Amino acid sequence: MIPKEILKKVQRLEITTRGMVNDVFSGEYHSVFKGRGMEFSEVREYQIGDDIRTIDWNVTARYGHPFVKVFEEERELTVMLLVDASSSGEFGTYERMKGEIAVEICALLAFSAIKNNDKVGLIIFTDKIEKFVPPRKGKSHVLRVLRELLYFQPEEKRTDIALALEYLNRVIRRRSVVFLVSDFISKAYDRALRIANRKHDMVGIHIVDPREMELPGVGYLELEDAETGERILLDTSDREVRRRFAQKTSEAMLRRDKLFKSMNVDSIVIHTHEPYFEPLMKFFRTRAKRFR
Repeated sequence: MIPKEILKKVQRLEITTRGMVNDVFSGEYHSVFKGRGMEFSEVREYQIGDDIRTIDWNVTARYGHPFVKVFEEERELTVMLLVDASSSGEFGTYERMKGEIAVEICALLAFSAIKNNDKVGLIIFTDKIEKFVPPRKGKSHVLRVLRELLYFQPEEKRTDIALALEYLNRVIRRRSVVFLVSDFISKAYDRALRIANRKHDMVGIHIVDPREMELPGVGYLELEDAETGERILLDTSDREVRRRFAQKTSEAMLRRDKLFKSMNVDSIVIHTHEPYFEPLMKFFRTRAKRFR
């Protein structure tokens, strides 16, 4: 039996996101993603002006003159939420933890998807696959997805994005829109991301807390890695210590951004101390212009 407090949180999430979905977001979602996938329909004889890349060489060889493949826009999408549940998500120096914001963003995306009659699936991961919910349609299914995100207790603490992407490629055969929601504190995942991006429409959602980017000057401060338990004592009154910390974290973000750009993977950066709606809308509007 799911505790009443979890059911109340699910209801709160639905109420919180309903206005955004109904007023603006679903329209942007539709213009960006709806009909972007293509599925094979039939073959017909080649006509002047056809793209030679669509020639079906097997049929062409059989009949002795060129035929091309005809594709139609898919009428529905599969949206996969690939959500990092490692212990670093339990960090936040403002009103909410990174993990709480991740759940709200997933709720917004999921309700936008079902409003457009699309399927929604979920993969929760740490350094193992913690939970897989196959994609389906409908409000009751989305509510189940949200209950899992709120109620599920991961077994492990660390992060392995490569493992999650490899699992995604095995279990989701059809091309999907994949939102990878994480703080991206993980070992190398370049190769896995490259393969996943060839098969799916990948979007990275990077959730960051300001204190991960810059330390306050408050004297001696003990920091603990939530995933490994490793502790370190820093004198934050030392400007050089703060500078090196900021430089290290900034370089890590730049490496991630460079990696995503090199693969043409879209990404959104969400800061825990700022409303997440505007960065999401900015991304969708920019992407919509790109596909017009």
